[in-house]
Amino acid sequence: MMRRTSLLVLLAATALLASCGDGVVRRVSDPAVSVQQLTVKADGQWAVDLRLQNYSSIPMRFDTVAVDVQVGDQDAGKLSATPGLSIGPESADVVTVAFSPSSAGRIAVADALASRRTLPYTLKGSAAATPDEAKQRTFDVDTRNTLNPVPGLDGVLR
Repeated sequence: MMRRTSLLVLLAATALLASCGDGVVRRVSDPAVSVQQLTVKADGQWAVDLRLQNYSSIPMRFDTVAVDVQVGDQDAGKLSATPGLSIGPESADVVTVAFSPSSAGRIAVADALASRRTLPYTLKGSAAATPDEAKQRTFDVDTRNTLNPVPGLDGVLR
């Protein structure tokens, strides 16, 4: 009788624990923001393709991005975007942002394109994103990377 009672208690406890969660780990990690492509338009303005990377295990909606852009060692200005883009777990997407660079930024990019050399860039600022079924959070952005001229595409760095 004691053995049967112990078995029933064990089964009940197992059933209770199994019903506690859906087995999905809900981890929110800092997202990443980087430049996937920079295109210089005929009027000197830039079209910046920002890559938004969601490293979380749940979807996140990217509400705003506000970063200071530096190309080479020159300040190019402040880039602001409101993508309103939902990105699935451990995925990325790209949003194109029109950008009016400073004259120093234009010169740095023009020099890299003319000499066909690598151009380092820095993004510093923040990105506001809302994890699935949660409150909006602000994440720091501090990206350092390089862009290279694309062969056959004038005015394009990737």
